[in-house]
Amino acid sequence: MQRILLLFFTLLISSSIFSQNGAIRGFVYDQSSGESIMFCNVFLKGTTIGAPTDVNGMYNISKVTPGDYTLVVTYLGFDTTQINITLSANQILNQNLEINESSIKLGEVRISAAREAMKTEVNAAAIKITKKDLEMVPTIGGEPDIAQYIQIIPGVVFTGDQGGQLYIRGGSPIQNKVLLDGMIIYSPFHSIGLFSVFDTDIIRNTDVYTGGFNAEYGGRVSSIMDIKTRDGNKKQLGGKFSANTFGSKILFEGPLGGNEKSSFVFSGKTSYLDKTSEVLYKEPVLFFDDKGLPYSYTDLYGKLSFHGDNGSKFNFFGFNFQDKVDYKNISELKWNSKGIGSEFILIPGGSPVLIEGNFAYSSYNISLDEEASPIRESGIAGFNMGFDFTYFNPRGKIKYGFDIHGFETNFLTYNSVNSPITQNENTSEFSAYVNYQYNKNRLIIEPGFRIQKYTLGVSPEPRLGMKFIVNEKLRLKLSSGLYSQNILSTTSDRDVVNLFSGIISSPEEIPTQADGTDYKDKFQKARHLITGFEYDVNDYIDFQLEGYIKDFTQLTNINRNMTSNDDPSFIIESGLAKGFDVLIKYNNQNLYIWTVYSLGNITRNDGENEYSPHFDRRHNVNFVSSYKFGKQNSWKVDGRWNFGSGFPFTQTQGFYENLTFSNGINTDYTSTNGDLGIEYADLNSGRLPYYHRLDFSISKVTKINKNVTLDVTASVTNIYNRENIFYFNRVKYERVNQLPLMPSLGASFTF
Repeated sequence: MQRILLLFFTLLISSSIFSQNGAIRGFVYDQSSGESIMFCNVFLKGTTIGAPTDVNGMYNISKVTPGDYTLVVTYLGFDTTQINITLSANQILNQNLEINESSIKLGEVRISAAREAMKTEVNAAAIKITKKDLEMVPTIGGEPDIAQYIQIIPGVVFTGDQGGQLYIRGGSPIQNKVLLDGMIIYSPFHSIGLFSVFDTDIIRNTDVYTGGFNAEYGGRVSSIMDIKTRDGNKKQLGGKFSANTFGSKILFEGPLGGNEKSSFVFSGKTSYLDKTSEVLYKEPVLFFDDKGLPYSYTDLYGKLSFHGDNGSKFNFFGFNFQDKVDYKNISELKWNSKGIGSEFILIPGGSPVLIEGNFAYSSYNISLDEEASPIRESGIAGFNMGFDFTYFNPRGKIKYGFDIHGFETNFLTYNSVNSPITQNENTSEFSAYVNYQYNKNRLIIEPGFRIQKYTLGVSPEPRLGMKFIVNEKLRLKLSSGLYSQNILSTTSDRDVVNLFSGIISSPEEIPTQADGTDYKDKFQKARHLITGFEYDVNDYIDFQLEGYIKDFTQLTNINRNMTSNDDPSFIIESGLAKGFDVLIKYNNQNLYIWTVYSLGNITRNDGENEYSPHFDRRHNVNFVSSYKFGKQNSWKVDGRWNFGSGFPFTQTQGFYENLTFSNGINTDYTSTNGDLGIEYADLNSGRLPYYHRLDFSISKVTKINKNVTLDVTASVTNIYNRENIFYFNRVKYERVNQLPLMPSLGASFTF
């Protein structure tokens, strides 16, 4: 393996040799804050040579003939900036640029770097989310949240308002990898399901890959969510205070010292939903007798950033996220996630390479204390580090790197007779990858290869992405690859409602195949195939269609049919997810419309039975609209309607008296009272009622002066008070619904 990797790296370095032409690279910054600007256009005036900036705000223009040029940067909402440059033969010119927000509104002029990026990137099964995108979805409590936006992404299924989890194109939550500036986040969403742990105001960009992701990412078999945070304001002190019906937030940022090369940002938000909901709801809204909603959380985040003259930078950050659910006299669930990390970008002078790296340590601990059983606990803690090297060449770029991940898991639970079950493991992972993007006329091809080394074995994973640009409006795309992962959740895919979700490493002892032979690998594996097209109907309307197949060839799951210590604790399943997603976007200066329809079919096979998992939603529709109006577009109304077909569930066929013979042969079965036994139908053979919900918000922005604004928002969640089912208590024959109508009012003060 080492020889193969050495050969790859040698070929990569040798392929990066340039001709006599030069290159121009640098970063584009917002002049008022010093923050880098993503996806703006940088080009040489009077030519067709140029490039968009990436997620770091960096542009790279290769294969430029030596000479004198005017370098131009344009971005919607900002004044155009021009600067004269001189490029010599074989020179790599570093030229940073600053742009000013425009005070003149340009009517219907559209300069879409995002659309231009579609012509230079494969982007199959990929959605880019910016802060502006997050503000298009109705806010709950007055603050936009990424948890609410991800629910409208094509292929994403959301299981509910309470304890809701996200399932992405057939993958369960543990099969979705969440990264925060390179750090692994194990629990990104709070128990109530409406809020994430992330503050929207610190997010610069989020890339969500719902399948078919390239060789840069690994360690999961379904999807990737890569979140990048912004730096603090390098020019002046600023901040934000906000409060609403359900919570409050504070944010501070500013320069460190007086050189405008370093900054800080701190964010803290907390919920008091458990307090305010007692006023909103005069009657109990859950399955316990108390009024209100028993959810609360506190999230803290801080970051320091240090910048060099050529665009190199170093970030140091830390966080502490807490969540609590207190069903009084029934159960109490708590979890805590915390970590520290660093991230850097290095730009060596005179070399066509970009070096990125990160090092982080994070942990996640969860406990569930139930009145009727002993406490259950789970935890995972460890470090991850990685280095990435990007070589730019005239026809694309070559990116390669490696990752190291070491972690410890601790798990404690109890079986039906209260005997403890524990698993404590230490494990490590190593991965290396190479990804080559080649642009030739109308064809973009992106082959890659990743190798994952687990304690349990090695997984070679080829990847391929392709895009063919038919014409200026139509583009065809495809991606595929092999994927693997080494961790699993202590919550079974068969559990419908279970807030306690621990994480453990894949067990070494797994059952044999149906023919009695051992599995070749002990980790989980999947194969993806994504294909579709993008069509620009006109300047304002984009149409996308994607079909997908995820073949989960090997999945490790908790054995929920375990009745004795002789039964295996885990089972091996296979699964298949297939379907298609349609996305239509309309976007002009005042009106934004986002419409998604998803058709999916998900099955699992445990070797004996094929069944539909509880998150198999066949039909899912999301309609989102945002409209700005009034003087200087200071008013905004947002609406979202979600419609989904019913989830599978296991029906009840009857009840019987279950004699457990707790005293063995001495049990007097003629007088002993047995437990209530339930006779179930086939697993998940029934379907719950359809789900639908309408959310609405209206906001008014008042600009007090150049740097100070006041934003007031009123919103209603579940505006027509739809009684969507949460679950059904089959013993008490009681239906428990999702959240009822939730009004809220909030205000934020930005300075």
